[in-house]
Amino acid sequence: MSPAAVVLVSAAVAGLLAAGLPAFLCRLPEPADPPATSYRELAGWPPLVPLAVSVSAGVAALLAWGVEPSRLMIALAPLVPVLVMLAYVDWRVQRLPKMPILAATTAGLVLAGAEWLWVRETEVLRAVVGLALARSVFWLLWRLAPRAMGFGDVRLAAVVGLVLGRLGWDALALGLWAGLVIFGVWGVARALARGSRSAMREPLAYGPFMIVGMLVGVLVVSR
Repeated sequence: MSPAAVVLVSAAVAGLLAAGLPAFLCRLPEPADPPATSYRELAGWPPLVPLAVSVSAGVAALLAWGVEPSRLMIALAPLVPVLVMLAYVDWRVQRLPKMPILAATTAGLVLAGAEWLWVRETEVLRAVVGLALARSVFWLLWRLAPRAMGFGDVRLAAVVGLVLGRLGWDALALGLWAGLVIFGVWGVARALARGSRSAMREPLAYGPFMIVGMLVGVLVVSR
C-alpha cells in the first residue's frame, strides 16, 4: 500500500470509529462514585461527533504520515478514537474509564505478540518493556501523591508506554517528559490568566496531556 493510501485509510478508520463514541459512552458502566456529569450526559454533548471525527481522522493521518513501519497503523488507527474519548471524558469530569483503557492495553499486547511471531524484532519486546516502565513510574507517582494523580493515569500510562516503547527509548523518554512539561505549562498559564495562585491547586485532568505528550514523542522521533 502506498504512503498516501495508508494515510487515507488510517484517517477513514479512525474517523468512522469516532462517529460511534457517543453510543460507546452511553454503554460505559457508571463508576461507584459517579461524577457530577454522567457518561450518558457527556455522550449527549452536541459538538461531540463532529469534533471527535475530525480530531481522530486528523491525528490518525498525522501518525500514518510519520510512523514507520506503516504496519503499526493497524494498531494505532483504531486506538486514536479511544484516546480522543478518554481525553474528552477526563477533561470534562477528571475521570478515566477503566474498561476502554484495559481493552486497549490488552489489544495492544495481543497485537505486539502477533507482530513478534511475524517479524521477531527486538522492537516489539521493547514495547512491552516500555509499558512496564511507564506504568511503574506513574504507579510510583500515584503512591507518592495520590491526591495529585488518579489511578486511571497509571492505567493509561501502560498504553502510552506500549506505543512509545515500540518506537524507541528516545520516543518513550520524550513522550512522557513532554506530557509533564505541557501539563505544567498549562497549569501555570491557567493560574496567570485567572490572576490567582489558588488556581494552581484546582483539579486539572492529566490524561489529555499524557496523550498529547505521546503524540509529540511519536511524531518528533518518527520524523
